[in-house]
Amino acid sequence: MDRREFLKAGVAGMALSQFVGSNPFAFASSAPKRYGLIGCGWYGKSALFRLLQIAPVEVVSLCDVDSNMLAEAAEMVAARQASKKKPRTYGDYREMLQKEKLDIVHVATPDHWHALAMIAAVKAGADVYVEKPISVDVVEGQAMLAAARKYKRVVQVNMQRRSTPHLVEARERVIKEGKLGKVAYAEVCCYYHMRARNNPPDETPPEHFNYDMWTGPAPMQPYNALIHPRRWRAYMEYGNGIVGDMCVHMLDMVRWMLDLGWPKSISSSGGILVDKDSRANISDTQVATFDFDECPVTWTHRTWGSSPDPDYPWAAFIYGENGTLKADVHKYEFIPRGRGEKISGKALYEYDKYPEDETEKDLERHVASAIRAHWKNFLEAVETRGRPVSDIEQGYITASSCILANVACKLGRSLAWDPEKGQIVDDAEANRLLRRPYRRPWVHPDPETV
Repeated sequence: MDRREFLKAGVAGMALSQFVGSNPFAFASSAPKRYGLIGCGWYGKSALFRLLQIAPVEVVSLCDVDSNMLAEAAEMVAARQASKKKPRTYGDYREMLQKEKLDIVHVATPDHWHALAMIAAVKAGADVYVEKPISVDVVEGQAMLAAARKYKRVVQVNMQRRSTPHLVEARERVIKEGKLGKVAYAEVCCYYHMRARNNPPDETPPEHFNYDMWTGPAPMQPYNALIHPRRWRAYMEYGNGIVGDMCVHMLDMVRWMLDLGWPKSISSSGGILVDKDSRANISDTQVATFDFDECPVTWTHRTWGSSPDPDYPWAAFIYGENGTLKADVHKYEFIPRGRGEKISGKALYEYDKYPEDETEKDLERHVASAIRAHWKNFLEAVETRGRPVSDIEQGYITASSCILANVACKLGRSLAWDPEKGQIVDDAEANRLLRRPYRRPWVHPDPETV
């Protein structure tokens, strides 16, 4: 059976059932879910528009601290949703959650705002779809997991590699069928030149942008054009650098494909080795090793030079005794050792069903089908009250592993992790770095009291 037949045949239904379910449109028979978006920038709108393609939701409210971005998003949503109603708009998510009765809240803020917004949403009775990584420190992630369980809410993390059709196919046809044989090592990497290299001057924030609210619990810094919009990842104050942004996807993909839990130890080294002039304070070079039982996974990023494999600059390489699986967001290849059958597949494009995918501004077209599938999985979990494929606990494990890599890099030593206690073993200095200080009046969430 070739790949097209695989995707159409019944075996594809079994392979994709983890995120589609036996009746993916069961939710369509109920009243439209009331949806609210917190963070109306690039990825928030991209994901929302995929949801509107496949489900009868009503977007009743939007929230953003940039009034221009907020107004534009309201117009775009009104043009796209079936009711043609313009959603109500808010500059403070707390006001939105207080005034609106929402079934679904989508948290698409910068990383440093994920925890407080997600916890507030589940307390307000909503199920949540939160962008990755779930948190900027480990204790935030513990509090988010505790809140989701305490308030019995479904929380899906937008780590959509778990719902990417060609990667689901690779998992089923290569790994689950045992074509790799014993797997004992994997590499994940990113060689994109994605780190900011310029030095814009400090300036007054634009009038339409509430910089104090945007900063929230993060340290207050002088404003410059790297901060907003979309380039805030240049700073560790708002995220966890390229490890927190790009490793989190590929590490999670490998964990899912190989059914890995927590790494037992994490080590990392690197820093700003080449580009020392930019205002960006994230590393331009870093290596990390996540030591899972019998299968270490290594990460490398380098924002300069060339990629060792130009066809896979952001990817995973899974090595088995019988062959190698290469996989990224565009494609996969199984290369057998010896004369075995090569297997390959590519990203699924659905322009015949969703022609707007072809023309939508800023859409990553290769992931549109994955985001739709991820939403379908979430909506089914909302109906069944089950766990979605990228449940908050999986998001906590992957994000925390990446955060711990940065802690290990900062301290210059390997860290042993105790998942039961949620602490680093016998390292008081490292454990103090599991909780970032919050800027007043914002209060860091506590897993014991959420």
